[in-house]
Amino acid sequence: MLTLSFVTGTEPGKWFARFRERTSHGELRTLDSDDPLTELIDARVSLALVRLPDVRLEAEGEAFHMVTLYDEAPGIALPKDSELTLLDSLTQEDISGEILNYSGAEVAKVREGLQVVAANVGVLIAPRPLIKVLSRKQIEHRDYRGPGVSPTSIALVWRKDDDNEAIQDFVGIAKGRTANSSRQATPKRSAREKTLAKQQRRGQQPAKKKAPTRGGRRGRR
Repeated sequence: MLTLSFVTGTEPGKWFARFRERTSHGELRTLDSDDPLTELIDARVSLALVRLPDVRLEAEGEAFHMVTLYDEAPGIALPKDSELTLLDSLTQEDISGEILNYSGAEVAKVREGLQVVAANVGVLIAPRPLIKVLSRKQIEHRDYRGPGVSPTSIALVWRKDDDNEAIQDFVGIAKGRTANSSRQATPKRSAREKTLAKQQRRGQQPAKKKAPTRGGRRGRR
């Protein structure tokens, strides 16, 4: 069984579905967490989807494997009725004079700061995917271009001592490896199942077995 904890603000559901469909590693247990790296360090999970940078990985990096998957765009949270929502992207100049409730990527602080924005007070700067997941109906979010938030990225991290085929297959799926890759332990199929799958790809109807003819073959005259 593979146990994975993923940081709030990510939506890895499609990877979970592909892992279950394409591999035969057994159960995949997943946990949404504000701090999946702590769960990995404490050996409560075998794989973690984390937000970088994280000083703990800089200090203990030798003990872990890490694969960076993608960068996150910075965003800004605004009260729904703010005139700034008329803009598709904001800069530091656009928000001059606004109260900045928080700027950063710490999930608990972003959640707390968004409550203030929802009360129609000030703005908040954080990774836009994180704002999107945590936002309420009273909040709008836009791209933010300028200082105030450090660049962030999402990565898969696991302990070197725990490296195994299941982890490698999940990492491959997250990186976009296709179902035809030899790295993935796909369930074995019978010859009949392979034939049916091939016919479905070609849009053909499954071949029906021919009924035996009565009286057998006719002899030559």
